[in-house]
Amino acid sequence: LVLTTSKLENIIRHLRGIDHVRIIRIGTKTPVFNPYRIVEDTALLEMIRKYSTEQKKIYIITHFVHPRELTDLAVKAVEMLQKAGAIIANQTPLIRGVNDNPEVLAELLAKLSFTGIVPYYIFQCRPALGNKAYTVPIEQGYEITEQAKAHVSGLAKRARFVMSHSTGKIEIVGKTEELVYFRYHRAAKDEDSGRFLAFKSNPNAYWLDDYDEVTQDCPVSLPSCSSSRE
Repeated sequence: LVLTTSKLENIIRHLRGIDHVRIIRIGTKTPVFNPYRIVEDTALLEMIRKYSTEQKKIYIITHFVHPRELTDLAVKAVEMLQKAGAIIANQTPLIRGVNDNPEVLAELLAKLSFTGIVPYYIFQCRPALGNKAYTVPIEQGYEITEQAKAHVSGLAKRARFVMSHSTGKIEIVGKTEELVYFRYHRAAKDEDSGRFLAFKSNPNAYWLDDYDEVTQDCPVSLPSCSSSRE
C-alpha cells in the first residue's frame, strides 16, 4: 500500500485479467505506521470494493507484531478495508524483546481475532545479517506460542508457528523432552508435500539447518514412517 492507488489499481486490473487468479494477496504494515493512507483515501477503498467480489477476493495480510500497534486508528483502517470487501489476516515474526512473551502474544492474538483479523502465521525469524539479537530459539518459540494459545479462544489460536525455509514453509507442530516435530505446510518439491520430520531436541537451534539428527522421516504419501532407530 506504499504505492499510489492508481499504480496499485493498474497492477490489480491486469491480475484480474488472468481467469484462474481468484485471490490477490497484498502484504502491508501500512495500518500500523500510516493508517491515514487508508482512512483518508476513498479511492483506495473504492478500488478494493471494485476488485474484491464474490467470485474473486482481495486478501490484505497485515503485520501487527504487538498489541499496542492495534491503535484505535489502526483498527478503524482495518474496519474500512473490511467494509470495502477485503479479507484481513495477520502474520508476525516472533521477536525477542517485543512479543516473545506468552501474555503479550496472547493479547495480540485475542485483539486480532476480536477485530476480525485472522491470526494467520507466527514466523520463526529467518537467519539474516544483523538480526541475531532479535531472534528466539525454535523450541523456546514453540513453547511461547503454545502458552499464548492456551489463554485465548479457538478463533484466536488459529495462527501456525512456521518458518519460511528454502525447501518450503515448515510448521513446528510439537515438542517433547527428547524430540521436536516439523511438518511441511507448503513444499518447494512435490515429494516434500506434507512430509513429517522428527529431530532430536536442540534448545540452541534457530533454524531447521541447526538440527542434524533425524529420528523419523514420514512422507505423507506413505502409510507408515521410516525410523532411523530401526
